[in-house]
Amino acid sequence: MPSLSRRAFLGALGAGAAAAIPGCTRAQEAGEGRAATPARRPNVLFVITDDQRYDTIHALGNDAIRTPAMDSLVTSGTAFTNPYIQGGTGGAICVSSRAMILTGRTLWRAPNDGKGLPLWPEVMKEAGYTTYGVGKWHNGPAAYARCFTGGGAIFFGGMSNQAKVPVHDFSPTGKYPKASERIENKFSSELFSDTAIRFLREYKDAKPLFLWLAYTAPHDPRTAPPPYDSMYPPQSLPLPKNFMPEHPFDNGELKVRDEMLAPFPRTPGAVRKHLADYYACISYVDSQIGRVLAALQEAGRAGDTLVVFTGDNGLAVGQHGLLGKQSVYEHSVRVPLVMRGPGVPAGAQQNGFVCNYDIFPTVCEMAGVPISGTVEGRSLAPVLAGRAKAVRDSVFAAYRNLQRMVRDERYKLIKYSVKGEKHTQLFDLCDDPWETKNLADDPAYAKPLAALETLMKRCLKEAGDKAVM
Repeated sequence: MPSLSRRAFLGALGAGAAAAIPGCTRAQEAGEGRAATPARRPNVLFVITDDQRYDTIHALGNDAIRTPAMDSLVTSGTAFTNPYIQGGTGGAICVSSRAMILTGRTLWRAPNDGKGLPLWPEVMKEAGYTTYGVGKWHNGPAAYARCFTGGGAIFFGGMSNQAKVPVHDFSPTGKYPKASERIENKFSSELFSDTAIRFLREYKDAKPLFLWLAYTAPHDPRTAPPPYDSMYPPQSLPLPKNFMPEHPFDNGELKVRDEMLAPFPRTPGAVRKHLADYYACISYVDSQIGRVLAALQEAGRAGDTLVVFTGDNGLAVGQHGLLGKQSVYEHSVRVPLVMRGPGVPAGAQQNGFVCNYDIFPTVCEMAGVPISGTVEGRSLAPVLAGRAKAVRDSVFAAYRNLQRMVRDERYKLIKYSVKGEKHTQLFDLCDDPWETKNLADDPAYAKPLAALETLMKRCLKEAGDKAVM
């Protein structure tokens, strides 16, 4: 089925086109997942953290961490327990991850700047939303200018001193030269929260709002302010069950910047200190998210606002001898995803596989906003409504030309190709969720290994991924 060009699609959307437009997906055309305009479109608050792993929320089973605001979203909304990113094309995984969220497209079809594609906030804007951007935006000023009607404390970089963030004010010209940048002497999570809260308090328009709130925490430098910096004594934290002094072989990125933040081999003391700082930053950003949620309540908008909370990628922090996110282990490709608001069951958990590029079509369907056929993600609205248990039965992820992963409900296959050397790992995630026992050479697992190798070949072909693993 032909897809509309970005310009043609947005033109039709701005003119009030119905959901069944020429560029709709086949599922929408058949009636499944069709966008039906609600009596009043919900507001949308999208919150994304940087480098936050899936297992760092107290309410979802991590007894070592304190996250009351995230816990409140879990208890009042629906938590997806198996959300994945599809990896990254370079060391800055967040760029690829956010591009997938913005375009609703898979890794190899989601350009980092979104050029030529309808972007999620842009689509919401053209559908009548006031779109406001706050915080980190790592996908280029041109894409930002297309997406938002306003914004503040805009950070176009990947990382910075958390207490001296270089930011821009919103420019209606769409131009953000270096000369207009300023340094804010305020911790990034507080700065971004203050800006979002001010917008929520001052917004009086009848149009529904779409607020994009992107934190840089808990990305390093992990320097939470007092008293959070001393909240987690390192010696009190358990080591991860897959702690290793070193990764067992060269995965292609053992010397990337993230991995150089601690000496080799990794020691229990160094990993505990990194974990303490990581948890401290998460607890601090959690407190700031709590302030934003309170402001949403005070503004009288909590009941009609769809809140989406997620992370851009995970982080090893000592698992498998790694510190960073440049891998396809669970700790690096699984992220948190919690939704709360109109049409979302409270206190529920969904265990089906989810990809972060599913967020775009999900929110659009729930808001009655049509989407272009360029979107490859699958709406989770049927899952939230109880009409389906899941939207996919496997997930695929990649890192550069070095690593590929595919998993089903039980088994996970990882293949590596590094400097002519190839490695294969097979894990039984039901018995070994920490990915510590490689079963690839065990004849007893030849059948699941062959099945996943076939599945990986299919995924490579479907993704347009030309890697030879």
